[in-house]
Amino acid sequence: MSTEIFLVLIAALVLDRIVGDPDWFWRRLPHPVVFFGAMIGWCDRTFNRKRLGDDALRISGVLVIGGLLLWSIVCGWLLHRLFMQIGLLGWGIETIVVAVFLAQKSLADHVSRVATGLRLGGLKGGRKAVSMIVGRDPDTLDEPAVCRAAIESLAENFSDGVVAPVFWYALLGLPGLLAYKMLNTADSMIGHKSPKYLHFGWASARLDDLANIPAARLSILLIAAGTAVTAGRRAAWNAVGTALRDHGLHRSPNSGWPEAAMAGALDVQLAGPRIYSGMLVHEPMINGSGRSVATVGDVETGVSIFYGACGTLVVLVVFIALISSIV
Repeated sequence: MSTEIFLVLIAALVLDRIVGDPDWFWRRLPHPVVFFGAMIGWCDRTFNRKRLGDDALRISGVLVIGGLLLWSIVCGWLLHRLFMQIGLLGWGIETIVVAVFLAQKSLADHVSRVATGLRLGGLKGGRKAVSMIVGRDPDTLDEPAVCRAAIESLAENFSDGVVAPVFWYALLGLPGLLAYKMLNTADSMIGHKSPKYLHFGWASARLDDLANIPAARLSILLIAAGTAVTAGRRAAWNAVGTALRDHGLHRSPNSGWPEAAMAGALDVQLAGPRIYSGMLVHEPMINGSGRSVATVGDVETGVSIFYGACGTLVVLVVFIALISSIV
């Protein structure tokens, strides 16, 4: 891992924190993740055929995600080589590319809109805002459920939208970052346990679980650090303790870590039963000893903790960069 990689990361984190994903820009150009999604969608339509048996579908899914990851790695390698041919300007372009795949400001903005929607537009405004970031049926949510949904989305996406891209870029450079984002996009599109994707999306879901293991565990320490700054050391210890105790209550092997940490930091219950596409999904409450009613204030405090965690991540990258330059 070169010092330059960490300098790019620091600059990209700062750039993403300030600029984020400006709507005016991405209305004119397709976001790279949209392009990834188009590729995955074409593979789904082409290779996920009903006439294939379960084993054939699983093999097809393995080959598809393998091909997509190989394409991402090669593209990342070629882009990095191209950028390096133009010196300092190339490092600047790579910084912008890395920032595009981070989600600090955009995630915080979307979650903050839920709080704003509730304060200005009541339950209707909150439901409309939260429908942009979660898959559950918004019309079934009361105000505490809207707040819980926003907080859960904030915590989960901190891990796979900020920490994981940083981790894989630091470890494998641009090829690692593009491969991770392709895999994460594939998991969100075809990694479901629905009849259509149970076998075809099996490899994408399992690989995404493996790829997110480091970031999910690191995220609890970052959330705890952000909590220490925002809400004090007792809340920070509660974040760590709740994550260690309750992470296994979540259906995902990784999402439970940051969500439990955020639940402990805010001393509020998260997860529990919810409705997706008209179907009730039963899940246990994370941090069952916490407050049962989440509030708009909890959403706003969660955003503050999130920004504190992002700031801690920058400090960590700076520290590693300094160590790397000495060694």
